Amino acid sequence: MAAHFANEIPSRLLMWQRVRAYAVPPSMIETAAARRAVGDWAGACAAARVDVDLDLRAVRRRHGTSLTASLRADLRRLAPDLLRWHMPRIAPDGRLRPGLTVSLARYDLGSGAAPVRLVVRTPPMRADAGQRMALALWEGSGENESGHHPHPYPDRRFRLDLHRHLWDAGRSGELAARCGADRGDGSGGSGGASPGAVLGWSVGLDSSWAVDGWAAEAEVLLRAEGRSRGAFTVRLGARELAVFELVAPDDSHVPTVRALREGLPPQEVAALPVLPEAAARVLPDLELLRAGLVPVERLHPLVAAALPAGGGVSTVHGSGPGSVPGAGPDGSSGDPHRVECRGEVHRIALRNGVLTAVDHDPAQLRREELLVALGGPPLPCLRAIDTVHRSPEALPAVRDRLLHGDVAGALAVVEGLLGPAAVLRDGPLRDELETAAVRRIDHGLFRSGLLPVHPAAGAAGGGDASDQGRTSHRPRLDRRTPHTIRQKLNGRTRPRTGLAR
Repeated sequence: MAAHFANEIPSRLLMWQRVRAYAVPPSMIETAAARRAVGDWAGACAAARVDVDLDLRAVRRRHGTSLTASLRADLRRLAPDLLRWHMPRIAPDGRLRPGLTVSLARYDLGSGAAPVRLVVRTPPMRADAGQRMALALWEGSGENESGHHPHPYPDRRFRLDLHRHLWDAGRSGELAARCGADRGDGSGGSGGASPGAVLGWSVGLDSSWAVDGWAAEAEVLLRAEGRSRGAFTVRLGARELAVFELVAPDDSHVPTVRALREGLPPQEVAALPVLPEAAARVLPDLELLRAGLVPVERLHPLVAAALPAGGGVSTVHGSGPGSVPGAGPDGSSGDPHRVECRGEVHRIALRNGVLTAVDHDPAQLRREELLVALGGPPLPCLRAIDTVHRSPEALPAVRDRLLHGDVAGALAVVEGLLGPAAVLRDGPLRDELETAAVRRIDHGLFRSGLLPVHPAAGAAGGGDASDQGRTSHRPRLDRRTPHTIRQKLNGRTRPRTGLAR
C-alpha cells in the first residue's frame, strides 16, 4: 500500500526529490553511458564532473601489473553518474557531503602491507562550486597527493566498497536484493512494531532506518573485518552511537541483530566496526517510490531497471508523481509571456534571440524605452520584460541547477526564457550567475593546492580569514588547524560533549 503521512511529507524526502530532479541531469547520464559503452572510462568521468587524480603508469611502477589490472577493470566498470546518484548528501539543499573520502574498492598487497583503496573525494564546503568529485588512490599512509584535502582518510561510516552495486554498472542489478525492495512493503516482518522495539533498542527509530536488513549487512561488514559474529555500531545521530551484536546459535541458523546487553568503554566502542550509512538507511529512491514523489521513469536507468516495476506501491494522495514544487520539466511553469497592456492582452516572445513585446511597433518600443530612461512610467509589456530579466519565475529552478553544478542546464533555462542574445540586467538572476562563476574560482584554487591553509589561520595571526579563503561556517578542528586555534578549542574552559565520531 502507499505511504500516507499524517501531517506532511518529511523534509528528507522533499530534499531527495529535488536531488533526483537536479543533481544528476539526464544529459549527464546519457553522455556518461555512451562513453562508458565504448570503454572510455575517463570520458565518462569527465561527463559526470569527476576529476581523475591517479596515473595508471605510476601505479604499475609502484605496485605492479596485478594491482593495475584490477584497478583498470574497476575503472571500466565504474558508472560515475551512478556513483554521483548514490553519493551521501546533506540537508537542506541536498549538496554532496563536503570534505568526504569514500572508499570504492580495496586491493590487498599481501605480505602484511597496508591495502590500497580506490577512493572518491568531495571538496570542502568553501570550494564545492560545481559539485565536482575526484577519483584517487589511497595507499594507507599519511603522505598522499591530496594533502590539502581536509579529510584524506577513507571514512568508516560512508563507504561503498561493501556496496559495489551503487557504483559498479555490472553489479547494479543487486540493488533490489541489497536495499530490500524484493520484500514488497519493506516491513521486514516487524508486524507493525517500531524498528527500535524489534532490536530491543529503547530509542524509537523512524521508517527511514532499514532495520530489517541490518543482520545481513552486518554479516557482510564483519566478514570484511575477518569475523563472522560480533559487535558493531550504528550512528543514529550526531551525538548518538548505538552498539549492537550479530548473534546466532550456530552457523546453520540465520544470524540476528540485538542490542548489546553489557556496556562497553568509549574506547572499545570507537574501535568497533561501523555499519555503513548505505546499509543503515532505506534507499532514498525506494522511499520516494513508496511515497509517490518520483515515478520510476525519472530514476537513473540502472536504478529503475534493478527495482521492481513501480516498486509495488501507489502514489500519495495530493502529490503528483515526480512533481517538483515550483518547477516544470524545463524549469518554467506554463507560458508566462502574456501581459495585459492598455486594456488588451499582449504577447511577449523571443524574436531574433531576444525577448521582446511582439504586439508593439519597434519605433514605439524605442520611444517608450527612452521615456523610461528619462524617468517616465514603463509600459506593462516593458515592465514584464524587465521582471523576467531580473527575477523570473524560473529563478528557483536556475538556482537549484547552479547549486548542484549543472551550469549548462541553468544557462539553457535562462536562454529559453530570455534568448541567447539577451543582456542580463542587475537583479537576483544576474547575482546568482555571477556568484556561481566566482565560486568556481575558489574550487580551481583548491584543486591547484593554492589554498592549503586552514580558513581559521587568518584569525591566529590577527589577520582576516577571508585572505586565506572564504568561509561562512565555523571551521572544523582537524590536523591542519593552527596551534593557537587548537589550544583555544581544547581549553579546559570549553565544555566537552558526547562521543567523538
